[in-house]
Amino acid sequence: MTIELLDLEQRFGAFSVSLSLRAAAGEYLCILGPSGSGKSLLLGLVAGLHPVARGRVQLEGRDVTREPPERRGVGFVFQRVSLFPHLSVAENIEFGLRARGSDREERRQRREELVKDLRLGSLLERPVTALSGGEAQRVAIARALAPRPRTLLLDEPLSLVDHNARLELQQELRRIHAATGVTVLHVTHNRDEARALGQRCAIMLGGRIVQLGSAEAVFSQPRCVFVAHFLGLHDAAPPAVPGCKESCLGGAGRCDRPEAAPPTDEAAA
Repeated sequence: MTIELLDLEQRFGAFSVSLSLRAAAGEYLCILGPSGSGKSLLLGLVAGLHPVARGRVQLEGRDVTREPPERRGVGFVFQRVSLFPHLSVAENIEFGLRARGSDREERRQRREELVKDLRLGSLLERPVTALSGGEAQRVAIARALAPRPRTLLLDEPLSLVDHNARLELQQELRRIHAATGVTVLHVTHNRDEARALGQRCAIMLGGRIVQLGSAEAVFSQPRCVFVAHFLGLHDAAPPAVPGCKESCLGGAGRCDRPEAAPPTDEAAA
């Protein structure tokens, strides 16, 4: 499923998101930026969790800007797992299928597929509250995939798990993407995670996309001092450009250079 954000704008108090972005069908696109840059808000706009003031959200060419989340056909995995503690692991996995009215046999078959694919068999009888961070996130991923979404939105899914679990889940996400062809928007502030998973990377600053391209291009050719410093590529930093703000280097900031808006397709990037 293609994802197109066309001249999208929304204000959240004093902060605003203003951007255009396109993810091709089956692409794994990482959105990378510091805390407070608007990454999670962007996912909320795609999912329909926040209204859009201006612009359009299109999924597979269909304008869904005014449609509620349940009609968009996207799966969402949050940073904080938010499994339902009063439901079993199996019931958590089946939750989305129940919501759309799937019968018992369909729910069972789909649950068994996901339990096998994500190696969850040993967890089915355990209370949700007894799961480790990595185990709980694996169940949350299964819950998001159960209704067979064509788009998967991941909001810092690996940030609260330990190092070993993070590496295992990276492998799982890579394998799931290859097996299903689902289009993925993965938000993170971890540059190693973005480089390991993203086919393309979008660097976000102050509610805008300031660089977009293949992961290789972004990490080898940072377009400004902020991007270079954020990626830890100080030796690759281009010369400071007139108009660049020092505030960009210290946090979320905002890039106000008119030419900072990047192209929205790989060929132009």
